[in-house]
Amino acid sequence: MEEQARKWPFAPRGIAGERKPKAAAQDAVEFARARFKFEPDEKQAEVLRSEARQGVLNCTRQWGKSTVSAAKAVHRAFTRPKSLVLVASPSHRQSGEFVRKASEMVSMLDIRPRGDGDNDISLLFPNGSRIVGLPGVEGTVRGFSAVSMLLIDEASRVDDAIYRALRPMLAVGKGDLWLLSTPFRKRGFFYSAWDTGGPGWHRVRVPATECPRIPREFLEEERRHQKGDFGMEYMCEFMEDGNSVFNRDLVMKALDPNVTPFDFSGLSSFR
Repeated sequence: MEEQARKWPFAPRGIAGERKPKAAAQDAVEFARARFKFEPDEKQAEVLRSEARQGVLNCTRQWGKSTVSAAKAVHRAFTRPKSLVLVASPSHRQSGEFVRKASEMVSMLDIRPRGDGDNDISLLFPNGSRIVGLPGVEGTVRGFSAVSMLLIDEASRVDDAIYRALRPMLAVGKGDLWLLSTPFRKRGFFYSAWDTGGPGWHRVRVPATECPRIPREFLEEERRHQKGDFGMEYMCEFMEDGNSVFNRDLVMKALDPNVTPFDFSGLSSFR
């Protein structure tokens, strides 16, 4: 436990010494308002209340993706005993920042934040629930099961191999999966879920022009400075892959769904 305290700055404390949490509000929006003094906007309230098994947040910078997702994670862990919430991101530092934000909310529940004793970045609740932050390395994210909720922060920058390693963890617990990010290239699992994922995904799009906390004057200044990246950073637009010769949208429009692709697998015998 001393080693855990050095790695993650939450002083360990026995569960018996903590205050017993008050009864939790069932509605996540009311929970956030009452416990965290967080007043969500319309779209944030939609995310908090959503019971979708799969969700995609394609949102501008500074909309509050991490804040609303942290509130959703803490609500899940606090109201459902023994829940396991995993948070993945491109880096160890980013996962740590997400869990740190969640720990601030946990403090508002009259619970002293503490690690679970096994994972460098983690929060343990008195009811046995945990929130665990994962590093962005495929070989180190395996080993968890019966996950209640999986959040992938900055998902457009997370490698597909990590996504493939994480998804099976939802099988046993029938857990929820939420991808949150500003967009990047027209490739990868985040883009696929947003563009062609089908009705199984709850999609939420929030460009900066619809965020009440971002002044119009700031956006006009950013439009001049960001230039080509403005649409990606603030207007939820995916960029063409820098290695592509042809525009992806034009290629997709040229494909005929009535034509069966030729199977080249049999040609391997002629090598």
